[in-house]
Amino acid sequence: MLKKVLIANRGEIAVRVMRTCRELGLSTVAVYADPDRDAAHVRYADEAYALGPGGYLDDGAILGVLERSGADGLHPGYGFLSENADFAQAVIDRGVAFVGPPPAAIATMGDKISARRAAEAARVPLAAGGTGALSGVAELIEFGEAYGWPVAVKAAFGGGGRGMKVVASAAEAIEAMEAAQREALAYFGRSEVYAERFLARPRHIEMQVLADTYGNVVWLGERDCSVQRRHQKLIEESPAADFPDDVRREMGEAAVRLARACSYAGAGTVEFLYDDGSISFLEMNTRLQVEHPVTELVTGLDLVEWQLRVAAGEPLAFGQDDVTVTGHAIEVRINAEDPADGRFVPSPGTLTRFVAPSGPGVRVDAGYAAGDTVGPDYDSLVAKTIVWAPDRDRARTRMLRALGETRIEGVATSIPAQVAILGHPDFIAVRHSTNWVDHELDLSFIDGAPVPAGSAGEAPYALPGLTAEIDGRRFAVRLWTSDPRGPVACLGTPAAERPGRRSRRGVPSLTTWPADRDAPPSRNGAEAAPLPGGIVAPMHGTVVRVLVAVGDLVGAGDGICVVEAMKMENTIKAGAAGRVMEILVTTGENVDSGRPIALIQEA
Repeated sequence: MLKKVLIANRGEIAVRVMRTCRELGLSTVAVYADPDRDAAHVRYADEAYALGPGGYLDDGAILGVLERSGADGLHPGYGFLSENADFAQAVIDRGVAFVGPPPAAIATMGDKISARRAAEAARVPLAAGGTGALSGVAELIEFGEAYGWPVAVKAAFGGGGRGMKVVASAAEAIEAMEAAQREALAYFGRSEVYAERFLARPRHIEMQVLADTYGNVVWLGERDCSVQRRHQKLIEESPAADFPDDVRREMGEAAVRLARACSYAGAGTVEFLYDDGSISFLEMNTRLQVEHPVTELVTGLDLVEWQLRVAAGEPLAFGQDDVTVTGHAIEVRINAEDPADGRFVPSPGTLTRFVAPSGPGVRVDAGYAAGDTVGPDYDSLVAKTIVWAPDRDRARTRMLRALGETRIEGVATSIPAQVAILGHPDFIAVRHSTNWVDHELDLSFIDGAPVPAGSAGEAPYALPGLTAEIDGRRFAVRLWTSDPRGPVACLGTPAAERPGRRSRRGVPSLTTWPADRDAPPSRNGAEAAPLPGGIVAPMHGTVVRVLVAVGDLVGAGDGICVVEAMKMENTIKAGAAGRVMEILVTTGENVDSGRPIALIQEA
């Protein structure tokens, strides 16, 4: 077994990996970018090192920490460097165990085009798609005309819905392709995209596999991840409801064939679309998934433990016949997003209060605590709540209870929308799809009055102690002083004076969907605030594209500009028809919430 593991990630996944390491008696090493100097994963680790201005994508800085810390294993978490074959090889070349699959498997599956070819060779069912990266918009239009609109444009070197855009017609091809390329470059460092046939109402079902270095591969059951907004998952569950056993076996065996074909080792996920009784390969994620806890709860296995054991050279201690699935598990991703009117606008800020749920069958994986800041530079995931129960309906009601106990103040969260979804007849009857939230679900009623922020009286100062960096390594420092105010009174900032949003949308007390609602299409995109003639930014972010010019005529709902926040692009739309009189931002400019974007003279 390994002795010391560096976790090359942040947030809840870093803390989650560290917890298993601690149970196994392994020391942990954290790395942190400047905004995360006192983050939860830094506080939890045995050692922590600064990465400098390059942050979590600076593989050179991480490799430097790897050598300085003396770690004999590196766990990349998910995202960031977990699917970077060159980085994995660099770790291995230093004599350190990479807690993930072999670099060759990462390279094959990390390029979604070569992954499709590998899937085809392994006799895994495929959706219609291109055989290479798109060379230009003309090729995208040609694909759409051949296979029919709409078409999905996807990042060739990414996954998880990042860098994916749906193109409804040839007229939208240029804008959609450019947006997909921007997101792909920002999140994965590569801008190549490819085209694939878009299915209107599929379910997103994925299969968890686990393999060792001795040729043993098992599938551990499936997860239904169909509840998504903007192709990002909101709720996941295992097992998939209303899912035929013969299709489940077909999917599991196909996932095992694909893993064997690329000499896979460790934990991985093969994703499929399920539509009209058949499955089609979507992608393989060569890493731990955000939603892995639901598999852990129904199988009783610790996937991180088996990642570590496989990386240390141990064989699997069980075979396919030993895998059993018991009960039902549901996971809700609690994101710092305002779901009012179904828009899911990013909501960075400081958590003035965070009370997690507890009780029978409830697990919380969190990357933040009260007093921590959810910054605009990273994704919006604050925590994950996972529940287990003997059956799906009991798990659903248990999750509603858990979300009702959750108290988060200082940022808006996605909880009101998730409460509504869990109580909706379509979710209960398994009539939902990957496009259900964006195009069918009505969340316009979510617009509660702000609730008061939590009092900071129990912890009047921002820091309970002090930290110091010595040669790039973080140390906790405790000082005693005769000043009754304590050392923090001079060096820290009272929590009550911290900047940041201090309210969130009210959580509707829903256990069932309102009977008078027939789920018309929701309103998507970040609409302008109702300031007469003025368009303002509804969130902090970076302007990546201005869509109009002075003098243009625009209609209500037309896009004015695109703002990237928390790794998502958001189109800022006009609230009323009129003529653009002034553009107040430029591409590349950072804007704060409430910042004027444009001035429109209403028609």
